Amino acid sequence: MVSRSYSNLLELASGGCSPTFGLGRERKRLPRVATVAGVLSELDDDSCNSTGSDAPSSVSQDRMIIVGNQLPIRANRDENGDWEFSMDEDSLLLQLKDGLGEDVEVIYIGCLREEVDPREQDDVAQTLLDRFKCVPTFLPPELFSKFYHGFCKQHLWPLFHYMLPLSPDLGGRFDRSLWQAYLSVNKIFADKVMEVISPDDDFVWVHDYHLMVLPTFLRKRFNRVKLGFFLHSPFPSSEIYRTLPVRDELLRALLNSDLIGFHTFDYARHFLSCCSRMLGLSYQSKRGYIGLEYYGRTVSIKILPVGIHIGQLQNVLNLPETVSKVAELQDRFKGQTVLLGVDDMDIFKGISLKLLAFEQLLRQHPERWGKAVLVQIANPARGRGKDVQEVVAETTATVDRINTTFRRPGYEPVVLINTPLQFYERIAYYAIAECCLVTAVRDGMNLIPYEYIICRQGNEKLDDVLGLNPSTAKKSMLVLSEFIGCSPSLSGAIRVNPWNIEAVTEAMDSALVIPEAEKQLRHEKHYRYVSTHDVAYWARSFLQDLGRACRDHSMRRCWGIGFGLGFRVIALDPDFRKLSVDHIVSVYKRTGHRAILLDYDGIMTLPGSISMNPTSEALGILNNLCKDPKNVVFLVSGKDRKTLTEWFSPCEKLGLAAEHGFYLRPNQNADWETCVAVTDFDWKQIAEPVMQLYTETTDGSTIETKESALVWNYLYADPDFGSCQAKELLDHLESVLANEPVSVKSGQHIVEVKPQGVNKGIVAEYLLQTMKEKGMLPDFVLCIGDDRSDEDMFEVIMNAKASLSPGAEVFGCTVGQKPSKARYYLEDTHEILRMLQGLTHASEHATRAAPQTTARRVVIAESK
Repeated sequence: MVSRSYSNLLELASGGCSPTFGLGRERKRLPRVATVAGVLSELDDDSCNSTGSDAPSSVSQDRMIIVGNQLPIRANRDENGDWEFSMDEDSLLLQLKDGLGEDVEVIYIGCLREEVDPREQDDVAQTLLDRFKCVPTFLPPELFSKFYHGFCKQHLWPLFHYMLPLSPDLGGRFDRSLWQAYLSVNKIFADKVMEVISPDDDFVWVHDYHLMVLPTFLRKRFNRVKLGFFLHSPFPSSEIYRTLPVRDELLRALLNSDLIGFHTFDYARHFLSCCSRMLGLSYQSKRGYIGLEYYGRTVSIKILPVGIHIGQLQNVLNLPETVSKVAELQDRFKGQTVLLGVDDMDIFKGISLKLLAFEQLLRQHPERWGKAVLVQIANPARGRGKDVQEVVAETTATVDRINTTFRRPGYEPVVLINTPLQFYERIAYYAIAECCLVTAVRDGMNLIPYEYIICRQGNEKLDDVLGLNPSTAKKSMLVLSEFIGCSPSLSGAIRVNPWNIEAVTEAMDSALVIPEAEKQLRHEKHYRYVSTHDVAYWARSFLQDLGRACRDHSMRRCWGIGFGLGFRVIALDPDFRKLSVDHIVSVYKRTGHRAILLDYDGIMTLPGSISMNPTSEALGILNNLCKDPKNVVFLVSGKDRKTLTEWFSPCEKLGLAAEHGFYLRPNQNADWETCVAVTDFDWKQIAEPVMQLYTETTDGSTIETKESALVWNYLYADPDFGSCQAKELLDHLESVLANEPVSVKSGQHIVEVKPQGVNKGIVAEYLLQTMKEKGMLPDFVLCIGDDRSDEDMFEVIMNAKASLSPGAEVFGCTVGQKPSKARYYLEDTHEILRMLQGLTHASEHATRAAPQTTARRVVIAESK
């Protein structure tokens, strides 16, 4: 059941043509679920009549497709060699189902942990679908190895945990073949989702870093797919992440989701910073929600740590085996205080640092000898390689050294358990431990502390075994690394820097000597949080936010642009459309009084050019437009009037508006005039020293002094620091200029102070009013701009019916596809200039045709 196209993604990775996902043929709509080629399966008995229907699904209930690297399935062979399957109760993907509601149907897509012979794959797939609603993704062993042990574990996993590949021992150099395998596997997963999805109805929830490019494949096939992604690992700072050769591809792929979830604000902040620094995207926080504007779509950011399945834990706590094990451990460690560590055996869990701290505790506090015991449960590592072997060797050697030094008859200071334990056995260790230690140097969420808290709450059976009074408040203590995801939510824990051995030692000692009442208060606080923020709460909250993020899908016009992993979907208001050059030229030809407003800075200058001077092409277009007697053309700019006078001296009939409309000049023969009466600029003496202060402390920022305004520009400063300084400067200026007749506004990389009432909208008002007074009611209005300051012009022309001829055609056009008050857009400066060139050709043609028409009329008159 390997995807037919899993291995041919070289063009995709290099930015070439992207896969068509079978668009060359009509895609038959599947009834609800397809498993293998030619095999359809109905999950509902009453839905069999819908097989093969091309109509949209009539199923009213919501359906969630959960996609993860591994299915929540346990598989093994019985004594006859036949496959036996059961749900994995420990799987987060299964546990989150409790938060989705009984009316939500759940389909799982993922890999099995065990390899299945290709001859058995069809039967296994059908069995898993029929019994468990699971759709397995079978990967060839070599491809899986390159994908999981290669790209995921050698590149993404270390990098996301802040380990750079500085040498071959630390992940090695970037291997493009492993990236190809990663893409191939994500494509196979996408094919599986496409087999089962009803795109208008279903929600898709993708989990973790193994499938970070899956959103692009799905969004390309279904532009309006309702898609959420949750990252269960840390997301590194931009300084670390930017070293990844495919950094932009992964960011853009994630941004094809509707909702992206993170465990902590730190992880989300790092992601947003990467989007800002590498893609130039900024985020906004509105009513508690964080969103990124991405080509007209709002990509929402969710910050919520995952919880645990409390019901499962409580069921295990009630098992006779658990009670028996607790009694056994209670007897084994009688008279001793147990400190517990439960970690995977990998380089990021900080096991050796914990052991060194415990060794130092015993050295500094001899009274702890024979009483304090560290039980370290070491789960098998999920990855493999030299680093894992080194961790095992170092851990074993450290344990042996400590035990050799401090061992006494009947006392083993460190108990290392490196064999797999049953879940109930681990629970029993939680129940008898006085303190839980998690000293990972970097980790995603880590739910060990949550499990420990619930187990310490116990139940009546365990209270009886432990000799506790059921009416007495329970107690627990946590020593947590600052670098794990659960640390911020457990405020009663003793937080430590795991690299600081002395601090960890001190924290261990504090955890043991804290008064009982304090331990009880901390436990009560933690238990209240963990019991109310369980995995069901997390899943329910994510689904609610995903629904909110997708609620406008049906009301937006969507289409895809870009190739390969640069693909993205444009989502715009139904009334917002691309300006047709043929249409505007046609309207232009049949109108007689035309008002044309052009912003200079964003539409007449070439993007990326250092020079802001107008090109000869731009001057020629402006001159030709002005020569047409039916046109009144105004150029609006933030530049000062001296600069504009010099630049546009060849354009005699061109109207100019300098400094965003403070100065106006209808043509070269007229004098400059002001639209707003301002006689006092003393406020500059207050504002300029403040701006100077921020300029000195913000490398790359500058002050632009105009006759009517002051502008602080941080375009070339560090994006994050510049944005932070801009907010501070805005507040500072608003405070010191509160009693001055000025407005302080922030724009694209600027903070500007200017007289009140000055904006580009007054230029539009002036132009329309002047034409009206001359008896030239405009029947054609064209206004083109590219940024927030131009929205004032758009607003004026869209609401200027009284100043326009009845039936006037109004074209407000912005540059780029983005939210705007304009009704039209063109992609870039080149398209703007081509459109204006089309208008000039129409004017030239009309001018040439006019003498010929006059001559014909004269000939006809003479013949008469």
